[in-house]
Order: sequence, then structure tokens, then C-alpha cells
Amino acid sequence: MSRPVFPFHAPDISALARSLSTQLAKQWAEHAQPPSHVQLLNMLARAVGQQNFQQFRAQAQAAPVPVLPTIAADPAAKRAAQVQLPAADVLRLLRHFDAQGRLLRWPGKFSEQLPCLWVVCRQIPTQREMSERAINEYIKRAECFGDHVLLRRELVNYGLLTRTPDGKVYRRIEQAVPEAIQALLAAVQCREA
Repeated sequence: MSRPVFPFHAPDISALARSLSTQLAKQWAEHAQPPSHVQLLNMLARAVGQQNFQQFRAQAQAAPVPVLPTIAADPAAKRAAQVQLPAADVLRLLRHFDAQGRLLRWPGKFSEQLPCLWVVCRQIPTQREMSERAINEYIKRAECFGDHVLLRRELVNYGLLTRTPDGKVYRRIEQAVPEAIQALLAAVQCREA
């Protein structure tokens, strides 16, 4: 199960460093050992104006989720997407798929996750609102390692699916497949055939 990710932004890195050095000096003066993981999280949260990490996390969870730009809307992303995957990369990514084109495992490398998600996403019909159960069925058909929940969450995180705040209605976001990923999709479709 993946843990939630909370973006951290400090408006002034100098003020952040000053605040942390003051807090660390105080912490080490009071205790003989370095601060724990939770104490460091609290220090970072206080350095950007929060009371503690709990408040920081609550505010991050309440913030609206940014909508990822589609390839067509962002010219820089469009240029980056025009880079073809070398044949060696396609072969490396194909290791994650079985003969029927199902995802065998969740890639450990971040650079391999999005291309694999595109393959899973193409199994979901477009222009249709679906329940969580219906989305789960499509995802289960596209994978065989037994963690459809991880894939559903990552599809939403990467902006390939949208869901209502209550998680009851899902919809695949229609976007052009980046050219760099088209070679992988074609290779997986050849395996399915």
C-alpha cells in the first residue's frame, strides 16, 4: 500500500534553514539524541508556519487536488511526449506484462509506472461515468498481481481517471496517448493478439 504524499513548499529557503537550525539546536540541548522522524516532521511543519505535522497534513488533504494538464493543452509536455521510447525501453517495460497483456507487477521504478498505467488505462472505456465497482472490474481484468486498489489510486493520482470527492463516480479522462508510450501500447496489443 502506498502512503499519501504531501507537497512541501517553503517560500524562503533561508528562513526555513534558520528555523530548522534553531529548533535542532534546542532539541539537541534538551536531549542527548538526535530528533526522531516525527519530531523532524513537526519541525518542518513549524518552519513553514503550521503548529505541527498533523495540522500540515490536514491542510494538505483539504487543499483541492490540482488538475494535471493534458498533453494537448501543454506545449512543453507535447514536445517531451514526442520523444520515442527506444526499443530497449519497450522491451524492459514489456517484462511487466504477461502474454495476455495484463500487468504482472507494479514497477518499482517511478519512470516505469506511468507507461504501465497508460496500458491499464486503455482498458477502461471513455466518456462513461462508472461506479467504483465497475472501475475495479476493468482494472482487475488488466492486472494479475491482485492490487487493483493501488492501480485505481495511481490512475487518479496521475490524472488518467477522475473521481468525485466521495469516490462513488469515476470517469476516464480522454487524452491523447503520448507518442513515447504508443510503442509500448502497440507491443502489448501484439501480445494480446
